[in-house]
Amino acid sequence: MKSIIGDYMKPFLLGMLILNFLTITGCAFIRGNYGEELGQGDITTIQKGISTRADVATVLGAPDRIIEANGREIFHYYHYDVKSGSVFIFSRTNIKSDDTFVILNGAGVVEEVVSGKRKGPLEFQFWPFDWPFR
Repeated sequence: MKSIIGDYMKPFLLGMLILNFLTITGCAFIRGNYGEELGQGDITTIQKGISTRADVATVLGAPDRIIEANGREIFHYYHYDVKSGSVFIFSRTNIKSDDTFVILNGAGVVEEVVSGKRKGPLEFQFWPFDWPFR
């Protein structure tokens, strides 16, 4: 013999379980920066063929990374901007970076300065999906 209350309790308990799962997972938004931001004015003071390793260190500070390749030193300066968010089980992460590479010859004189800047602000996105609104 079936209980009337038992028939109504199963969907109710299932609904409460789903609601509890959605509430517990919640949402989180994180923003972080990594590395020092370099000013464009600082980079333009470095002159190819004239500036030395010491000049670069004085203007830009200690590099975040030093790479040695083909008898040259490459000073790598970077700045990362990270935005991440999650709602329930959906998540989206955006990473932007500013990178500057200063290439020094064997004598410690600047051969090349390569600098990349991040793009402008991201356009609005119906989070976490883009499809119906593009």
